[in-house]
Amino acid sequence: MKNRKIIAAALVMVLASFTLVACGTKETGSGSKVFTIGVNQLVKHAALDASYEGFVDALAEAGYKDGENIKIDYQNAQGDQATASTIATKLVNDNNDLILAIATPAAQAVANITKDIPILVTAVTDPAASGLVASNEAPGGNVSGTSDLTPVKRQIELLTQLVPDAVNVAVLYCSSESNSKIQAEIAIEAGTALGLNVFEATVSDSNEIQQVVQSLVGNVDAIYVPTDNIISDGMATVSSITNGNGIPVIVGEEAMIDKGGLATYGIDYYKLGLLTGKQAVKIIEGKAETATMAIEYIPDDEYTLEINEDVAAQLGIDIPEDLLVK
Repeated sequence: MKNRKIIAAALVMVLASFTLVACGTKETGSGSKVFTIGVNQLVKHAALDASYEGFVDALAEAGYKDGENIKIDYQNAQGDQATASTIATKLVNDNNDLILAIATPAAQAVANITKDIPILVTAVTDPAASGLVASNEAPGGNVSGTSDLTPVKRQIELLTQLVPDAVNVAVLYCSSESNSKIQAEIAIEAGTALGLNVFEATVSDSNEIQQVVQSLVGNVDAIYVPTDNIISDGMATVSSITNGNGIPVIVGEEAMIDKGGLATYGIDYYKLGLLTGKQAVKIIEGKAETATMAIEYIPDDEYTLEINEDVAAQLGIDIPEDLLVK
């Protein structure tokens, strides 16, 4: 009888070990834990892609490589808010150890579903104003990350330097992006202080870009576009109209310069991703928690002036000498 009890106990232990292996999807063959990271990126465009690349590279530099000791589940919503919400639900249901949300709508989609899984956000202008954290200095919950707030006031000043005769200026953005609304308010205040007549021109989705921009022809001297994901994705459509009609467009980030924007004081989104990746490393290693991890920013001295000289020539704009010295 005693031997039977010993055998029975041994069988229970064996079965328990099989159960752990079967349920422990985060274990490697050697038994070491694989940290899982779900990624919810709002849309594919150069700036957001660069932030994701920087995030992955920062992890790799710290020794965490996808497919080895971490597993990254990258998902892209292709600019659709409903898809971003569906992705958020999937990533939470998969019980990832950490979720990276790229752009404000993607971040809001994830934060609305879970208060337990740590979330890092990036390419979000103002996490506090977007309802993601209690404050940018002390988030107080399961969300932290990095902000892509650009020097909007300096960008408006740049507009007046390149287009000194400008009077009527439209701020073009997507009304569903809270980060863009925040920047629009800053731009209107800055432009008004400089004597400009600044007003909003909004779209609700990418399908309205062509119509709205076309309506501005003949009514504006220049356009300002903040770091708006929908407009950035459709910037080629914007510039095909504006440049053909002699309307300069000052933009919020460098990727829009490559698609026909005139100029910006921008940030390096790859560096922003690196910054976010370093935060992730601290979380993986148990050295920090989102609740007490302040939102981080690219340093002011790392903003870069970018001018599309081909567009300037097309528009007949003479670039001031002091701006040519970068």
